[in-house]
Amino acid sequence: MEKCKIKIVNKSAQPLPGYMTEGSAGMDLYADTNEGIEIKPMDIVLVPTGIFISLPVGYEVQIRARSGLSLKYGITMVNGIGTIDSDYRGEIKVPLINLGKSAYTVKPGERICQMIVKKYIIGEFEVVEELDDTLRGEGGFGHSGKL
Repeated sequence: MEKCKIKIVNKSAQPLPGYMTEGSAGMDLYADTNEGIEIKPMDIVLVPTGIFISLPVGYEVQIRARSGLSLKYGITMVNGIGTIDSDYRGEIKVPLINLGKSAYTVKPGERICQMIVKKYIIGEFEVVEELDDTLRGEGGFGHSGKL
């Protein structure tokens, strides 16, 4: 398994992000708060983690919702997946939204999201007059697989 060295500063009282099982792709991040943070239905809050990282160029960290929080309580990330770029040095904060029907309180030290380390490539545009034809063509949302 290929590894990526990540420099990390942990200003929270919580453990470093970590893989919970041998086969885990994501490391859990914890809420860095001294008190619970209430999220009412349809409210958005920015939850601090106390974690700061430095990634090598060519890598990103994706921040993703935890499936258990989403399924049980409707707590997910506002932006779906957040990207931490290799040149960002600020604290990782997680924008959570409550899509559930009841208020939810994020507890101090609660696991609130997952952090996945990914390689990426740089896209380079080639300006052309028109694009090549495909079977799908300009078919939009819900079109794939239908002829």
